[in-house]
Amino acid sequence: MSTPITGVYPCYENQFSIDKTGGDGSTEGNLVSIADMESFSVSIDGNVEEWSSFSDEGWMNRLVTGKSISISVSGKRNVGDAGNDYVAGLALKTGKSCNTTFVWNFPSGAMLVMPCVVSVTEWGAGESRIVAPLAFDVMSRGKPDFTATV
Repeated sequence: MSTPITGVYPCYENQFSIDKTGGDGSTEGNLVSIADMESFSVSIDGNVEEWSSFSDEGWMNRLVTGKSISISVSGKRNVGDAGNDYVAGLALKTGKSCNTTFVWNFPSGAMLVMPCVVSVTEWGAGESRIVAPLAFDVMSRGKPDFTATV
């Protein structure tokens, strides 16, 4: 991405890449985009501890004690694209074979590098007249590294 933008922007300005080797994303050559993805949604879950002390006269106190991020991505299966083939290849794998790194480049210039697990949720099935789908969730595995816009 070139110059960071300000103001409103279309969602396609967000760009994603994945480490096709299952590595930590530190080798730039291992990071590839995933062709023909059409939509994504982000869920941030917080672990919240709650308590009511006598001094608070029955009012609840809360503290966020943990976080996780899940990004659900969906689009079309594109055979021959390195990123799309890598994700589709994880459909029947389990364990550490599903570990990799996912990188989100924001339109503002910020970047999220997230160690993750990949869970393929839709894999080439559908009606005869549609393009084969590919959908997956990337779920944080440990603390991601967020670099804010400078």
